[in-house]
Amino acid sequence: MESAQTFVKSSKGLIKVDPCRVVGTVDDKTYSGFLEHMGRCIYEGIVDYDCKVPGLTNDKGYRLDVAKALKDLEMPVVRYPGGNFVSSYHWMDGVGPKENRPRRPELAWLGEESNHFGTDEFMEWCEFIGTEPYLCLNMGTGTLDEALAWLEYCNSDRNTYYANLRRKNGHEKPYNVKYWSLGNEVWGPWQVGQMTAEDYSKTAFQWAKALKLLDPSIKLVACGCNGFSEWDYTVTQALISQIDYYSIHDYTSSSDYYKNVTCPAAAERAIQITSKLIDLAKITQKVPNRNVKICFDEWNVWDPDRAPGHLGAEEKYTLSDAIAVAAWGNLFIRQAPHVGMANIAQCVNVIAPVMTTGTDSFLQTIYHPFLLFCKYMRGESLNLHVEGPVYTGETGFSDHVDYMAWIKDIEPALMLLDVSATKKDGYINIAVANRSLDEDLTTSIVFEGDYQEIVTTYTVYHDDIAASNTIDNKEVVSIKEATCKFEDLKAYTFKKHSFVLLRVAIA
Repeated sequence: MESAQTFVKSSKGLIKVDPCRVVGTVDDKTYSGFLEHMGRCIYEGIVDYDCKVPGLTNDKGYRLDVAKALKDLEMPVVRYPGGNFVSSYHWMDGVGPKENRPRRPELAWLGEESNHFGTDEFMEWCEFIGTEPYLCLNMGTGTLDEALAWLEYCNSDRNTYYANLRRKNGHEKPYNVKYWSLGNEVWGPWQVGQMTAEDYSKTAFQWAKALKLLDPSIKLVACGCNGFSEWDYTVTQALISQIDYYSIHDYTSSSDYYKNVTCPAAAERAIQITSKLIDLAKITQKVPNRNVKICFDEWNVWDPDRAPGHLGAEEKYTLSDAIAVAAWGNLFIRQAPHVGMANIAQCVNVIAPVMTTGTDSFLQTIYHPFLLFCKYMRGESLNLHVEGPVYTGETGFSDHVDYMAWIKDIEPALMLLDVSATKKDGYINIAVANRSLDEDLTTSIVFEGDYQEIVTTYTVYHDDIAASNTIDNKEVVSIKEATCKFEDLKAYTFKKHSFVLLRVAIA
């Protein structure tokens, strides 16, 4: 099924870049990740304790090919252990000798959990790949005492029970975990321990107060909804004085090409709405100087019908999905003043850029635009002037759920050239997704200032929007590096359904 396609042609294509028009700094935590005990994300993904292939894992069972792919992304933070999984997870099950750890039924995805990978294993893995841990607390079946115990286990250097338990388990020094989330999607009917916004706010307020009494240095993340719900209004009003980040989640996807690549615009508007709810809460609760940023700690392309969660959510991503992920990247750059962290969900096998088998791995189409953003789209975000054809047709999430369909009315003119830019270390980096299905778009890129003659380009493209990478054919969609002359940018052609990143050196 294809959406009703409506286009408005512009007399010219133009991208105007002024390095002085800085809107904010892109927080490095925008390129963070997420691991959940779901499907093959942890076991057969991050670790493979039964691997028989020499060199595929190390002595701790880490998948070395996965570790390399994630190290290349330079993710500063990784969220763990969920996700929905956390709402019936008890962290004590996952520490101590593995042979003594209980095997539990798992309620979120209706599986079983061995608990062979737990807190200490996650902390060691984070150190191995060079990332910082972010722990999500169980506000479903968990208690405040349990949360305080976990914080003590991870962060305390005192002569107290749980700090000494960590030492007994072989870890003398505290882990000093900075980021802690007050539950996951507590608003959702699928969640074990679902609450109303009012009940969650009362409970989370008391948890926040107690956690910061134990360790005032931690950063707390409140559980938001999608950024544009009544829950978000209620919870920001109630918790603004206690939190450092406000979490929202959104996923986008559709088999309809134009819906798929334009729906991320709804997430951009969700960030804008949430930022104003935070501002309103600071005003009404009389804490105007409180610094609270948005933590978009679950985002990606995901159709739960195409890749059901209880079956492991192993999406097979296409070039169309890669263009959608590029649109996600662009919106995070444009909304840099409001975003303090964003976590792609998830890292391995489960709706993931990296996929494994028992003997090999490959990078999905979405890995490549995400890698380019991680490597180059850092520093200062620039405010651009963009002209060109626009799309005014249908948009929305998947083929039957329309909770994001409103974006076509709120943002009635979506640019087919979706663009963002950053400035860092003497370079201007311009990320351009041409969302036109069948037209190459020639655009004049105009700069203020002086620039070097040679421009480096990185292109993600294939003739077929349904093209996918597989274990047998890993580079159907990949990154093609090339160069052009600065003069060529006066009339640069972006191929249909492509993503291009241009690196222009300031003279």
